[in-house]
Amino acid sequence: MPPPNLSEKLASIRGVRLANSSSTWDISFDYPPDSPHGIIKSITPHDTHSSSQRTSQPALALPSLTHPHIHLDKAFIHNEPRNAHRLPLTGSFQEALSLTAAAKQDFTLPDLLRRGEWLLAESVSAGVTAMRAFVEVDHTVGLKCVEAAVTLKKQWHNACEMQIVCFAQDPIFSTDYGDENTRLMEQALEKYPQIDVIGTTPYVETSLEAAKKNIDWAVDRALQLDKHLDFHLDYHLDTEKEALMWYVLNTLIQRGWNTHSTRNQVMLGHCTRMTLFTSSEWQKLAQLIHTHDVPVSFVGLPTSDLYMASPPHQPDTQHLARGTLQIPELIRRYGLDGVLGMNNLGNAFTPWGSADPLQLACLGVGVYQAGTRTDTELLYECVSTRARAAIGLAELEQSLMLWEGQEANLVLFCDRDETGCGVSRPRGSVAETVWDPPGRLARDVVFCGRLGISGLAGPRDAMYRFLP
Repeated sequence: MPPPNLSEKLASIRGVRLANSSSTWDISFDYPPDSPHGIIKSITPHDTHSSSQRTSQPALALPSLTHPHIHLDKAFIHNEPRNAHRLPLTGSFQEALSLTAAAKQDFTLPDLLRRGEWLLAESVSAGVTAMRAFVEVDHTVGLKCVEAAVTLKKQWHNACEMQIVCFAQDPIFSTDYGDENTRLMEQALEKYPQIDVIGTTPYVETSLEAAKKNIDWAVDRALQLDKHLDFHLDYHLDTEKEALMWYVLNTLIQRGWNTHSTRNQVMLGHCTRMTLFTSSEWQKLAQLIHTHDVPVSFVGLPTSDLYMASPPHQPDTQHLARGTLQIPELIRRYGLDGVLGMNNLGNAFTPWGSADPLQLACLGVGVYQAGTRTDTELLYECVSTRARAAIGLAELEQSLMLWEGQEANLVLFCDRDETGCGVSRPRGSVAETVWDPPGRLARDVVFCGRLGISGLAGPRDAMYRFLP
């Protein structure tokens, strides 16, 4: 499956609406000779008198979407016929580890490329122009998952900016395979300069001591190699277990990881144990991060967390609590940086959900009871501008308004009939797109100033002007 066809360079998009504006605007683009990326040159009021009679509502132009945390190699395992006997029976975390470990034994490069293309195609068509993609390195898969990611990153570079995470899902300081897994991680980091991020899962180690060694190794190697850092952390709801969050933060501080010493970001994912923190613990955590200026972002992964993150089994009760980071509260109450990610798709860790980040923002309305217009704008930021900044691809921008000099990565929500009944229901605001996201056929995606050509979107659309 080839990447999507892209248009010629856009000169302008005319007569669109922007976030928090009822007026219509024209967006023009520029292409600096020293950069492969198109940028927004100007945003000016649209002259409605010079336009032909419009029969549909103007498209809504917003910043494009981002996957800040998604597993490329494990996507859509359930769609492979060879894994028909590896479907969940209990839904437990240990079962997901076991089923996925078995499926990994059958991974081949063609299989990884095919499923990776499914993920990329469905993501890009939804409006995703950047993603942080985890690929595993261990004694079972060797380096083949990284090899697949490097191939896909090159093939799809005109449609999506991919960050590759060299990821240790398995232990690297315990079990019979720890030494081999560490050796393979080091080999991958040496062989593939395309790797952008080092990621590990400290909680899979068999002891607290090994988990802390895991953290030490990852922090040190990321600093030495000038990479971003990404931990799967504290993925449980057990108050008897020590939260590794404190050790991670103290290690980062001791090693001198702050915004003055490095531009690289630290991402902490899942962290469901933190949902049991008291208010004073949260305040202590926020003060630690702010005082030492540590560039830490938290990524909530609600589709996985709500499915899997539950407290230790209690047979005498019907109440089964679930935990996922309260991202809006982290941002508003404690001034922390938080975003939302898809995590897994179509496997035992997360057998439900789609590759559309906007559906995740929609889920957040219910999960966080965040249904006001202001809430929806924050949720959109968490799968868009905030997410892009959190993975180190942009400066943190607190607004969904477009601005001059911004990279030309947009998604336009168009008034198109998706029902086949000759009826369309437009989405004229951020709130309307988050409350009930329109389908992919109503979305046009612009990457670096070029329009992705789909079945309905194309140069024939009157609002687009192209360079000669």
